Amino acid sequence: MTDQPSPREPLEHGPLALLVAGPTASGKSALALGLAARLGGVVINTDSMQVYAGLAVLTAQPSAAEQAEAPHRLYGERDPAEAASVAWWRERALAEMAAAHAAGRLPILCGGTGMYFRALAEGLVEIPSIPEAAREEARGLLAAEGPAALHARLSLADPETAARLRPTDSQRLARAFEVWRGTGRGLSTWLAEGGTGPARLPDGTPWRLAALRLDPPREALRQAIGLRWEAMLRAGAVEEVRALLARGLDPALPAMRAHGVPELAAMLAGRWDRAEAGRRACLAIGQYTKRQATWFRHQTLAAPSETHTIHARVTHLEQFSERELGEIFAFVCSRVDVAHRGA
Repeated sequence: MTDQPSPREPLEHGPLALLVAGPTASGKSALALGLAARLGGVVINTDSMQVYAGLAVLTAQPSAAEQAEAPHRLYGERDPAEAASVAWWRERALAEMAAAHAAGRLPILCGGTGMYFRALAEGLVEIPSIPEAAREEARGLLAAEGPAALHARLSLADPETAARLRPTDSQRLARAFEVWRGTGRGLSTWLAEGGTGPARLPDGTPWRLAALRLDPPREALRQAIGLRWEAMLRAGAVEEVRALLARGLDPALPAMRAHGVPELAAMLAGRWDRAEAGRRACLAIGQYTKRQATWFRHQTLAAPSETHTIHARVTHLEQFSERELGEIFAFVCSRVDVAHRGA
């Protein structure tokens, strides 16, 4: 990767990548699919759970029919036994974006994982490899003492990083602790040094980012979550969890904490009945969507002039009035380069 944009394609005329972001069950996939089908786009997964194989139902991955309507990338690619890092996703996403650009297609990055979008827009800090012993210590302490105790340990060792993390955020706490143990420096000090920088093509040309941000009413999301949960059960969610549990994987792995997995695992173990598992799962998903919505409202995925907010839950493009649909396409098409406009 070079440090400067390619001279044949100035910064202000770099290729466009469209971000479709918002909370779970807001209709991101439907919007991205509709735009990809009409604009000649490729939908690139930007959700940390939809990367895992074997969880197509529980993580609401696009169906085979939907994937036949437009190309989809990075869905169901990672084995649940292997944690997918942000760095892994970014590398794969940049490769898929470059491939879409080379084919004359519009990359449409769709998902609800804020740290993935941030890694694309701002870059990643390059931290040295962490010794396996440090990883095992962090996971062991998390399992034995819980996230609150690990947060307390981190507060003593790396108070600046600990202050940025919630005491319940087990995955990030374990990561921060293993970085401190493995490098002798706090994660916050590594972050302060900068890193890869915003997304670029292999020749160094910067991507131009424009964002469609979904921010539907809370009540619409609550209803959608309940309906989706019942649909998932009918589609085989319990069977997915049963197959996942049969592998005997480390419960600390991200895939084992996907929404619905802990609740259905408890149901299969006889601790809860179906109704209680559903109630707890929908409550957890609802709380998560609230945090997602708050995060997206306060983060800049693209410049304010390059961001269009949709205050509705999307089920398909035809739900919009002619005026609303016109606004969405006008926003996107005004930012798509000549090659994509002709797609």
